[in-house]
Amino acid sequence: MNKYHRILAKILSEGKVQENKKGRIRYLLNEQLCMSPADLLDIFEGHGIARKKLKDELRLFMRGERDVEKYREAGITWWDYCGHTLVNSYPTYFEKLPPLIAKINAEKRNSKNYVLFLGATGVESNQAPCLSLVQFQIEDGCLVLSAYQRSSDANLGLPADIYHLYLMARQIELPLKSITLYLGNVHIYENNEAKTRELLDGKAGVKFELNV
Repeated sequence: MNKYHRILAKILSEGKVQENKKGRIRYLLNEQLCMSPADLLDIFEGHGIARKKLKDELRLFMRGERDVEKYREAGITWWDYCGHTLVNSYPTYFEKLPPLIAKINAEKRNSKNYVLFLGATGVESNQAPCLSLVQFQIEDGCLVLSAYQRSSDANLGLPADIYHLYLMARQIELPLKSITLYLGNVHIYENNEAKTRELLDGKAGVKFELNV
């Protein structure tokens, strides 16, 4: 069982239950998911991820694209339900990433913490992204990437965020040592619990419901 699937299993077996405006969830607080390159390969091979769509999505974010139709043209439809939020949040932050990556590649300073803040004061929307901070550090000539996620839908959001972080790491001109995600609240919605068990039992083609 890969590390991502272990998190799913732990939520199902140990998670507490609460209600929110989107429905009933089973959740864990303050979990940590530390992944080496081998762990990432294991996750990507063992769990279906829309790699091309996620790559295109991050590219559009980094370009500062705020027109939801541009995402739809790339086959990305999961933002349709909250287009107004998308336009005023994610690209606002991620368009800061290209110059930060260029700075890291130019400097490659072991003593410096390079940080991308998401949800800074002054953003056009008060809807803070679920992924709140990404930190790039260099240790012994290798990249150590850390991120904090305030809230994570373990079925739909978490795999996408893992892949986005991997794509960010790929743009740094250093070997990757690890990616660590600190999950403030990681959860599975009640209507996706049975399908999560099917996934963990090895069933192929499992589709999860989006809770909005």
